[in-house]
Amino acid sequence: MLKKIFYNTFIEIEKEREKYTSKNTSVDIRVISICILTAFSLSMIYYFGDYDFFRNLFSNAGADRLIKKTDQIFRTSSNNLGSLFYWVLILNLFYFIIPSLIIIFIFKEKLSDYGLKWKGAFKDYHLYILMLLVMIPLVIYFSSTKSFQDRYPFLHINSGDSLFPDFWKWELLYCSQFFALEFFFRGFILHGLKRRFGFYSVFIMTIPYCMIHFGKPMPETIAAIIAGIVLGCLSLKSRSVLMGFLIHVSVGLGMDIAAMLQKGFFH
Repeated sequence: MLKKIFYNTFIEIEKEREKYTSKNTSVDIRVISICILTAFSLSMIYYFGDYDFFRNLFSNAGADRLIKKTDQIFRTSSNNLGSLFYWVLILNLFYFIIPSLIIIFIFKEKLSDYGLKWKGAFKDYHLYILMLLVMIPLVIYFSSTKSFQDRYPFLHINSGDSLFPDFWKWELLYCSQFFALEFFFRGFILHGLKRRFGFYSVFIMTIPYCMIHFGKPMPETIAAIIAGIVLGCLSLKSRSVLMGFLIHVSVGLGMDIAAMLQKGFFH
């Protein structure tokens, strides 16, 4: 199985890299653009992903009318759902919308060239199921730790509060950002760099992917390194990010539900 996932994919992608680099010896503007946009997007998400940062920035600039309007959207809920909604919007903007526009209008390419396609996405579904079967016991185990329960779910729910509808609204938002995240890392970065760096683009992509987990429980951050490599290889193999998205959603929802079970919400 490891040969099928790693070695065979390595051989195939390296052949494509050699063919591409032999015909393209000039400065690769696409690679430079992807690297710069990756750094820019992660920086914008780090700062503007915090609604308080956005609010303070424009408040100091005297944009009180703008702040009043955004507060009506993102500060009306009794919990932090509004702030989370803002955070997901920022993620979707920099992980999916802007990269997609660049691919279509600047690179003049198709989103399917960057892993956004159904064809072949589920060909090796058993490999993803195996990965999920490995992750589920780990989620259950770590859900009993205090650091895990303090972190998940991101939505603040007090004991005795109803889970409907805010918890399920949040899970839908959560799923959308997983789609954007998978497209950005396993699609835009990975498939954008593979023509120049071949199979090694998996490891280049894994570096920033690991770093976005800083601040989370250490086991999750370490697991992100392994997940980044495995999901990256599977994305190269299938040429699609969709199965990786489903795996990410399954694990993410599982983490939230496991945390809620530990806190007694489903008893």
